[in-house]
Amino acid sequence: MALLIEDSCINCDMCEPECPNGAISYGLEIYEIETDLCTECVGHYDKPTCISVCPIDCIIVDPANTESQEQLWDKFVILHHQEE
Repeated sequence: MALLIEDSCINCDMCEPECPNGAISYGLEIYEIETDLCTECVGHYDKPTCISVCPIDCIIVDPANTESQEQLWDKFVILHHQEE
């Protein structure tokens, strides 16, 4: 499951530097999460750090992009194997 930043985002800049996969960037109006890069912090942390630091709780599980823990782990392995 990739995460999604809702329209209520206030562009506080807290989430972007917390993402270990570089999946968060500033979009046209608010921050956005690149689905192909988001592992919900699987492989890095116990829970998504962007959700932990968001002051208004506007980051949710993207209902259009659901993935199992195994799929998220596989994505993590692929993403970080490419860096070697």
